Amino acid sequence: MGGRPGLPSPPEAPQRRSTTLGERMTTTTTGQLQADADAALFGNRFAIQEVPTRTFPATGMPALDAFRLVSEEMALEGDPVRNLATFVTTWMEPEAQRLIAANLHRNFIDHAEYPRTAEIEQRCIRMIADLFHAPGETTGARTQGSSEAIMLAGLSLKWNWRKRRAGSSNASPNLVFGGDVHVVWEKFCRYFDVEPRIVPLQPGKYTIGPEDVALHVDENTIGVAAVLGTTFTGHKDDIVGINDVLLQIKNDRGLDVPLHVDGASGGFVWPFLYPDSPWDFRLEQVRSNNVSGHKFGLVYPGIGWLIFREKADLAKELVFEENYLGKTDSTFTLNFSTGSAMVRAQYYNLVRYGHAGYRYILRNMQTNARVLGEKLAAMGHFELIGLDQEQLPLVAFRLAADNGYDEFDLAWQLSAERGWMLPAYTLPPDAQHVTIMRALVKETLSREQVDLLAQDIDDACATLAKKGGAHESERRTIIVGPGH
Repeated sequence: MGGRPGLPSPPEAPQRRSTTLGERMTTTTTGQLQADADAALFGNRFAIQEVPTRTFPATGMPALDAFRLVSEEMALEGDPVRNLATFVTTWMEPEAQRLIAANLHRNFIDHAEYPRTAEIEQRCIRMIADLFHAPGETTGARTQGSSEAIMLAGLSLKWNWRKRRAGSSNASPNLVFGGDVHVVWEKFCRYFDVEPRIVPLQPGKYTIGPEDVALHVDENTIGVAAVLGTTFTGHKDDIVGINDVLLQIKNDRGLDVPLHVDGASGGFVWPFLYPDSPWDFRLEQVRSNNVSGHKFGLVYPGIGWLIFREKADLAKELVFEENYLGKTDSTFTLNFSTGSAMVRAQYYNLVRYGHAGYRYILRNMQTNARVLGEKLAAMGHFELIGLDQEQLPLVAFRLAADNGYDEFDLAWQLSAERGWMLPAYTLPPDAQHVTIMRALVKETLSREQVDLLAQDIDDACATLAKKGGAHESERRTIIVGPGH
């Protein structure tokens, strides 16, 4: 067959050749390589790609991409400077940060390999024991935080109680504490089979005293726990009164019931703001206490300390001798492997600041807290809780009247409009119908920011008065706990 006369025949269409799997993979790989090159040159590969979230990645990625991925996730979180809910330290000096970075690879438990870290731990224990007026040689432990310290303190109370009950039944141990404690005390009781005897709070009375404790103490009481600086209102239990009633019980009934002070928040506050207020080993029945270095000890999380009055107050049955990596060590912790960086950071702060430095920083916080309290009181919207008492550097307050919105609405409005994170929460039983808010004034909150916060609170109240409270869907995003 040919074309029309006088015209050339059209060329035959070329046959389509199917690509092989290898060629398609090469094309895909080439495209991916080009995409990777473009991302490296111009920006971030995850600008248009989904990030790994469910399945274990088949391949890795360049270090810069991994860094960008994680960093951009963090950018979506709240600003720590505006987080007035957490007690945990959110800023340290650049020199401390360098020290931390240089020691992240050291395992604290390896005392044979890192003997100076072990020595630094003991220095911190001795210094904190001195701060708490220990009468002589003592002992203690570095812990992951106050929660671990409380677990260990409770175990020591239980074991020592067993020795006191030698020859008598020790089947029903109990521990007395108030409803103002951290939840870890109830955890201890549940985990280690101890009956919790919880003193309920009352409207207008958010701490406990001797009259509350005396009703619950008997021969099966392993100890009493009192709080120095509650997470709810920042006040302390009547520790002097509780100590005195335990001494009276000791004299009248022959029951030697030890007192543990949970100073997670207040242990690094009271010695500097209220040095003449006894709560520590100056009181005879105080046998142990704990403090969080990562709160007002001004160290990043996590670091806590458990301090005993005397070595005998640590039940020796709880101390393990272990031969590991060529050296025999005594261990008294729930955790083994953990970082040593925060131990060194705590020592840095102790020698960096000393009494004078901690006092200066805490007084600044207290001054700004009082300024904020005065500004809130002047607005006429709020009732302040215990501002004239010994208190952590914070402001606890509640709405004075029903204006068509509540504390949860105000917490939402401040978060949505200005980015402030102020918790709103109800108090424990029997004060559960009382709702309060709390603004923790930390080292990084300047006087100018305090003024701005007060103005933002006043503006938020004005907005809520016009538009009403938050929608139920908005309420579900509010910080509703007292924070830690």
